[in-house]
Amino acid sequence: MRTKFNGILTLFLALIVQISFAQEKTISGTVSDETGPLPGVTILKKGTTQGTETDFDGNYAIQAKTGDVLVFSFVGMKTTEKTIGASNQVNVLMASDNVLDEIIVMGYGTASKSDVTGSTVQLSKEAIEQTPVATVDQALQGRVAGLTLSGDSGTPGSTTDIRIRGISSITAGNEPLYVIDGVPMNNPDISGTTTGSSLSALASINSDNVESITVLKDASATAAYGARGANGVIVITTKSGKEGKTSFNFNTYYGFSNDAIDGPTPLTGAQRERLFYEAVYNTFGASYGLNTVEEAGAFARANTPYGAAYQAWRDAGSPETNWANLITNKDAAIREYNFSASGGNENSTFYASLGYFDQEATVIGSDFNRISGSLNVSKKLTDKIKFSSNNTASYSNQDGLLETSAYFSSPRTAKYFMPSIDQAYNADGSINLNTSLPNPLWVAQEDIIQNKLTRIISNNTATWETPIENLTFTSSANIDYLTNNYKSYQNPISGDGDSTNGAAAQSVYNYVTYVFQNSLDYTLNFNDDHKVDMKLLQEWQKNRNYYLYAGANNFTDRGLTNLASAGNPTDATSEFFDWAVASYLGMFSYNAFNSRYVLNATYRREANSRFSAKNRWGNFWSVGAGWNLHKESFMQNVNFVNNLKLRASYGVTGNSNINLNSYQALIDYDADYAGEGASYPTSFGNPDLSWETSHTLDLGMDFGLANNRITGSLGYYRRESKDLLLNVPISNTIGLTSQTRNIGRMENKGIELELNFDIIKSDDFNVSLGGNLASNENEVLELAKDLNGEDLNIESSTRKVQVGHTVYEFFMPTWAGVNPDNGNEEWYINGVDGARTANYNEAENVFQGASILPTLTAGMNIHIDYKGFFLNANGYYAGGHKMYENWARYTQGTDLYSSALYQGYNTLLDRWQQPGDQTRFGKFEYTGRDFQTSSKFLHDGDYFRLKNVTLGYDFNPEITKLINVDGLRIYARGTNLYTWVKDEHLKYDPENIDADTGNTTLTTPPVKTISFGINLKF
Repeated sequence: MRTKFNGILTLFLALIVQISFAQEKTISGTVSDETGPLPGVTILKKGTTQGTETDFDGNYAIQAKTGDVLVFSFVGMKTTEKTIGASNQVNVLMASDNVLDEIIVMGYGTASKSDVTGSTVQLSKEAIEQTPVATVDQALQGRVAGLTLSGDSGTPGSTTDIRIRGISSITAGNEPLYVIDGVPMNNPDISGTTTGSSLSALASINSDNVESITVLKDASATAAYGARGANGVIVITTKSGKEGKTSFNFNTYYGFSNDAIDGPTPLTGAQRERLFYEAVYNTFGASYGLNTVEEAGAFARANTPYGAAYQAWRDAGSPETNWANLITNKDAAIREYNFSASGGNENSTFYASLGYFDQEATVIGSDFNRISGSLNVSKKLTDKIKFSSNNTASYSNQDGLLETSAYFSSPRTAKYFMPSIDQAYNADGSINLNTSLPNPLWVAQEDIIQNKLTRIISNNTATWETPIENLTFTSSANIDYLTNNYKSYQNPISGDGDSTNGAAAQSVYNYVTYVFQNSLDYTLNFNDDHKVDMKLLQEWQKNRNYYLYAGANNFTDRGLTNLASAGNPTDATSEFFDWAVASYLGMFSYNAFNSRYVLNATYRREANSRFSAKNRWGNFWSVGAGWNLHKESFMQNVNFVNNLKLRASYGVTGNSNINLNSYQALIDYDADYAGEGASYPTSFGNPDLSWETSHTLDLGMDFGLANNRITGSLGYYRRESKDLLLNVPISNTIGLTSQTRNIGRMENKGIELELNFDIIKSDDFNVSLGGNLASNENEVLELAKDLNGEDLNIESSTRKVQVGHTVYEFFMPTWAGVNPDNGNEEWYINGVDGARTANYNEAENVFQGASILPTLTAGMNIHIDYKGFFLNANGYYAGGHKMYENWARYTQGTDLYSSALYQGYNTLLDRWQQPGDQTRFGKFEYTGRDFQTSSKFLHDGDYFRLKNVTLGYDFNPEITKLINVDGLRIYARGTNLYTWVKDEHLKYDPENIDADTGNTTLTTPPVKTISFGINLKF
């Protein structure tokens, strides 16, 4: 059965029965909906169990005699009985008031959408397939109200930061829990490095094997996951076999990628030189009698080392180097090949696949590739016992980069910091090693940052239909094994390894998760009007991590990269840590009068080894209710309303994402005291430590109007996080600085709206338009206090956590502009308005009223199809937040950092030169300023991005039959084709932002991709 994923599917079922003989008749017919013929219809001769033949063309034939009663039934439809008479034709129209309901995967089970009382969004495989990415979670952006996604790096395979309904915790982590095929998993950064490209564990999952992704947002949906559900849950379901003949699917595409936006434009050599001379003139002109900028230039070339560099550049003919072009891998290739087979019979099914993914980064020296396979099987061992096993394995290889901008050897940051007067090549064509910073061409050629990831996931389940009617026992054993081999090498000639004659490091990281589950499911029906579903589940999870690392330097020769070739071992360490979770879960669901009224409740008691024995167990729960008004008798004559449900839920979930053993007083033993081993205290401990808890209220309404041509939902939520896990300062006399405690409160609240319109709906031409809108308001309600009863605020150089404000709100001096009389940068003394000062240290730090995460997000999508041709497009908007450009000191400072030491942007050309100039930048000066954080580089984060556009054609079945295939599709797809940014001063990609700090990053941005593909079914 094909189910159209747009909320509620209206089915039109017609059977035309042709009677050929007077006594024994052959009955045939076709079952269809608006998408075409449907398989899976049951046509039974009353009193028998046979008579069903299912074909993908929807045709059926059975033998019957005059007077026999045939029962026509279809999942989600009313059962219809027809008596065979002597007429030549029997018309059967199955009533459609019991609309086929969408099935929502909830992790520990499934539920029809009419029985769900919480806030969930489910993406089908069709939606996932529209986004060609290395990590499947990137397909969620713009499709789930209240979900924001940002990436510290666009390097293929890197991690992404996902936040669901804002920030729920200050220091205990905000990442959602990931569940794969019903089993809680971990999604750490397993790159083995803190300075290079990150590597997401999700990069090991082939999105072509994913059947659906469900995002669980409220407590009614997430309470089943107890202390890990506070930040939301993302449920990934992989494909499984289906009964029927073996079918094959081959899908491939090829494309090319470039940066989604161009980014900042560096100064040319001539522009940079001019700004340097202005700095000399503005600083020393009066003292040395320099009357013009030109005179200052001649003076600088003769008397300063920076001026001498410009003189040498002039002597060479003033050649310009566009480092941005040199480090960019233009039209970076992306390709993927997937082949799968699926089939089975009433006793067993299988799904098998093999895939290969390869993506080059848009920066030289980096790429990502993955080979993956899966084998999912199910088998009826007896009439009562069924066994299933879902297995995936993958091998991924990421050639990464030094991505963190403090490392000037990074090819990516060379675009921003390398002076354009430095030449990339010598006259003989060799790479020039005498550049101001390490030549990125050499570094990309010689250095290594490599991550090799192997991941195996095996989920094995046995289900027993017990002798007690409607009671099922299920037992599962699951393992998730990841091993990462990391290698870095810095060459001895030029770069970060030249001072140590080369340096290298290697590490091995093993991450193993075991999950065992046992559950009882019981269903009780009362006269088809009342239904009770109950689940009891016991779960045990164990996580074991192994880490081995070694480093060395002083290599005897270039080209030797392994540690055995290094003459000086510098570091070696190994670690083992583990943690466990034990849980007992009870779930209860009751619906009355054909789901007119729905009640459900969840209770989970969970223990986590991160806490002391006396606080190890916690209780998490939720209750929810739903009222399907459209099923009430008083709504039967309201033809315009096809679906109307009110729902409400409240519950408590938790967050335990803190360092292991935080409740214990710890001593480390890795100190060196005069050549002898030594120990020292590292943690004060807190035996009273326990979970953060999130208390969530969710109110919603789901609706379908005008024959479900208009569908959607409207909801409100309020989540209060209590007993926050905070690092509280303690007396320095203890020898430690802080202690982790449960103290503090914070809330998030907002409204979410989802709408879909089927504007045109016909056999040959369809147009639908949809989207979502979500708001989020955050406020810190309580923090720890000192001995005097004053709040202990949490403050950094750019942000501050204080009661009454948003979490990590930007806190800094307010820039007042440039004084047109003298060109000095100025700030407001009181941080708001009025008196100004040119002395940065006199300006008061104030809250800037700016959240680090969007307060308003929206997703938009459109679908058009006409006689096989189709167009799908979706976009994403985020706004109401700000981001801070934290590297402006180097690139947009009016001093030597941008004009002599590193490389400025062309935005600096809007600078003060003479009295009366109204400019954004002040006068250039011959100095090197300290960091002067202010609102000048605090940018509006509002942006819109056209995420995906797919144009394709599904060949007519008449054509595919001629070539003996079941289906053929060709398509062209564009990703991140267009980006609009509100703030003209924000030159970086708006998604290149650290979700925890709100700072822009200089790492690889998201990419714009154009690809062409083909999908073949046979």
